[in-house]
Amino acid sequence: MKNGSPILKTVWAALEREPHINLHRWPVQLDLTGDNALVVEGEVGSVAAKKRVLEIAGTTPEVRGVVDRLHVAPSEHKGDGEILDGLKALLLDARELKNCTLRVMKKGQAITVQEAGGEDASGDILVAVKDGVVTLDGWAISLSHKRLAGVLAWWVPGCRDVVDGMEVAPPEQDNDDEVSDALSLVLEMDPMIPHPEQIRIHTDNYVVTLEGLVATQTEKDRAEQDAWCLFAVDKVINNLAVGR
Repeated sequence: MKNGSPILKTVWAALEREPHINLHRWPVQLDLTGDNALVVEGEVGSVAAKKRVLEIAGTTPEVRGVVDRLHVAPSEHKGDGEILDGLKALLLDARELKNCTLRVMKKGQAITVQEAGGEDASGDILVAVKDGVVTLDGWAISLSHKRLAGVLAWWVPGCRDVVDGMEVAPPEQDNDDEVSDALSLVLEMDPMIPHPEQIRIHTDNYVVTLEGLVATQTEKDRAEQDAWCLFAVDKVINNLAVGR
């Protein structure tokens, strides 16, 4: 890091104020290139922390771009093969993805594990895992399908990051309602959320607000985590009450 840089001092101050980021437990490294692009690397404790670091870095005045080398520290350490198998099982089990072709990269070769063709095909997903980072390529019929695949990747123990390069075909205009609909779908699928119908979702400019009632703090935290895992979500406000 270039000591004394006013840009870096501004970023550091903002990171220290952000409650989702714990720089003492998860120190990140910042470096500024000659053209004022900010390189961010290291490990953080959650998807929320990663997104907040990148958001703060990217919105800092005079920063002209962000190079993302951040990863999320996994709750369990798993090999790439275990992560790939775990994600494959989740994707195959997802009802909304039954009409998607699913291919996985093993030893440099794409292996088809589910094939869907014809006019009813809703996607062709190619999954690869390297050093705990999941990469999703191919296409899906909707942004909800794309977001769902990304969240399922984050659910897999051992996952350190998700690079979602899937296209949406035909192209679809993103909006706040689409984000809310995708999160509703994810919460319905999440086995750790037994009563998703009790959770109300409001999205405004990609900021998700959760309201309603859950039984435990674990469920409250999990619902928020699911929201953070959604592609393009910038912030989550968790107003869920805990009670029975």
